[in-house]
Order: sequence, then C-alpha cells, then structure tokens
Amino acid sequence: MKALITGGAGLIGSHLADLLLDVGYEVRIFDNLERVVHLKGKPSWLPKEAEFFEGNCQDSDIYTLIPQMKYEAIYHIAGQSSGEISFDDPIYDLQTNTQSTLLLLKFAQKIGAKRLLYASSMSVYGDQPDETTNEVAFCYPKSFYGVSKLASEHYLRIFQQYGIETTAIRLFNVYGPGQNMKNLRQGMVSIFLAQALKTKKVIVKGSPDRFRDFVYIEDVVNAFIKCEKEPKSFGKIYNVASSRKTTIRQLLEKMISKLPFEVPIEYRGNTPGDQFGIYANIQLIREDIGWKPNYSLEKGLDEMIKWALKRMS
Repeated sequence: MKALITGGAGLIGSHLADLLLDVGYEVRIFDNLERVVHLKGKPSWLPKEAEFFEGNCQDSDIYTLIPQMKYEAIYHIAGQSSGEISFDDPIYDLQTNTQSTLLLLKFAQKIGAKRLLYASSMSVYGDQPDETTNEVAFCYPKSFYGVSKLASEHYLRIFQQYGIETTAIRLFNVYGPGQNMKNLRQGMVSIFLAQALKTKKVIVKGSPDRFRDFVYIEDVVNAFIKCEKEPKSFGKIYNVASSRKTTIRQLLEKMISKLPFEVPIEYRGNTPGDQFGIYANIQLIREDIGWKPNYSLEKGLDEMIKWALKRMS
C-alpha cells in the first residue's frame, strides 16, 4: 500500500506518516519546509522509511518530480494554516490552500488515485451560536484562510464526479508534541505555552471569554486513518474535535497550573478575522466511522508540556 502526504514535515503530517508506516504503508512526503528556517534535506524528525520531496504544492512543476504511481491514499495536509497570517498576503494564502488543492486533485486524476483526504478547518464556519456546530451549519468565514479552505472543499465536491473519493476533515484547534513553538501566530496552545516557557509571561490578543474546541494530535491522525478505509466517509465533510467548549481563561488556568513556575497573563488587542467562539458537534463522524476523541484536554496538555519542557532542557 502506498500513501502520499503533503505537508508531511508539519505536526499532523509527521504524526500521520509514523502511523501509516506502522500499519504497513509505503509513505512519500512532500513539504516546502517553510516552518523550519535554513533546513536543508530531509528533516531529522521524519521517519527514515518515508521518501521525502521538497517543494510547494501550488507549484505545478513539483508534480513531475513525485513518483507517478497509483497511491491508495493521498493526504493533503499542506497549506498556510493561520487565519491571522492570511491577512498579510491573501494571494499567497489562496495559492497555498486552494490552488494547491486543485493541482493535487488533477494529479490524483492523472495517476488514477481514487482516495484523497483533505485537512480543512473550523475557520470555514465563522462565528456561530453558543452551541455545538454541526457540518450543515451555514459557513461564513471571517478570514482569507477560512475562505480558501471552504473553496477547496467545493473543489473536492466537484472532483467526486470524476471518480476521486474525497473526505474533508474540518479540524478544530489541534495541539500536541511536535507543534511549532516558534510561530506565535498559529496554534493557540503552542502560542501560549511557548510564551510561558520563554518569557514566563503570556500576552493574549482578545477576550478571555472567547472559546474553542481543542483536539489532541493522536486523535486527529486516528480520524484520518479511520476515514481512509470507510466507504461511508466518501464524499463527506466531518468535524474532528473534542466537542467540548473551553474558554481561553480555562485553557490558561489548566496550562499554567501544570507549569513549575508562576505565569502572569496580560490581555490586550485582538487578532484580525478571529472567531469569538466555536465548538463542534461530532455525531456524524462518530456514527459513520466510529471515531471519538480519547484524549481529554488535561491529558493532552500533560503530554505536550512534558514534551516542551524536555525540549527546552
């Protein structure tokens, strides 16, 4: 069995590669390594068994370099992944998140790959009522990032007509060991934890009453794997989340209580395109493929903090 992972050097992609290798897949990864400054060659944290290609998914030339074989599954994880950063350069955001999806779908069509799983985002929803949000909720994204993710979902829907079985997975706030602790504009848990460990202080842009739905990395990759083989997931869109509402204040209280030092918190400013609050209804994915999260926020934070403290020691 052969799998191709875009964005395989990132948090989700690298964990996914490990899991696929464990169950017997040949894995090929490509990534532009934008997350790691001045890194040359294959990243050291990627498994040796995975074949690595460096390049941009939005570059049509890269698809001539990737082995032209029939992959059992293509996992499209790559893309610019910050709502805030999408305001810096909306054209780049469109290219990395939407143009890349279209090119990858055409590549899948060309080589005869029948299965493509896409990492979408809760950002497609925009602001929602203070209740669990399901997949049929009206989507009104507030950031260029959310728009690009929603557009990609529609490309997936159209390519279903050409025999490519697609699944879009709307990820909520993913966190866990391996997250980029240097990017302070993407990943709420990693942003706060990085500040706490580096400066012994956390600066929060926005209200402490905003709320999110945090889902641990191991639960996320398990959702991708379970979706790949299940025919009920073909052509579907799923929320992948904990289905638990957590305010920013609650997140910080839990996180700081687990650190071996005091951490003052300062609230100031805001973030462009920020959703005030959202948490997910996960009934559909639970019923279709039997997936549910296994990690509580407390357990997930324990794992991430342990990893981060060891990394800094």
